[in-house]
Amino acid sequence: MNYSIRNLFHINAARKVVYEAISTISGLSNWWTVQTEGDASVGGKIQFDFGDFKGPLMKVVEAVTNEKVVWECVKSDHGWLGNRFTFLLDENEGKTRLRFSHEGWEEDGDFYAICSFSWGRYLESLRQYCQTGTGEAFGSPNYRT
Repeated sequence: MNYSIRNLFHINAARKVVYEAISTISGLSNWWTVQTEGDASVGGKIQFDFGDFKGPLMKVVEAVTNEKVVWECVKSDHGWLGNRFTFLLDENEGKTRLRFSHEGWEEDGDFYAICSFSWGRYLESLRQYCQTGTGEAFGSPNYRT
């Protein structure tokens, strides 16, 4: 059985703003981790690190301007290898609606629960970044431990 982490929420910003936040190195480094580097184009790979912790290496497998970004984890020291991450954008009630999924979990144990909580936190950082220009990316001055 496979498990998925899913979130759905609204951002009071244009889809173009949200898309840039999830599809560019600069955008990603403002809400997830400041240690983001690589090539965010389709076929490119993005490395996300968290201090001394070597984070996932993601391959961008799909990007549709202002609508969709999909990554596949191609290297991971913590169990995300082969997992798929999807960001879907549309408009709803004058806001950008974002549907996020992290698919490919084989069990729903403690690490799944930790990641579910962390995704909620970082997706709220994404919302704040898109709405105010300031997120709470890991390693930023605004990051709260």
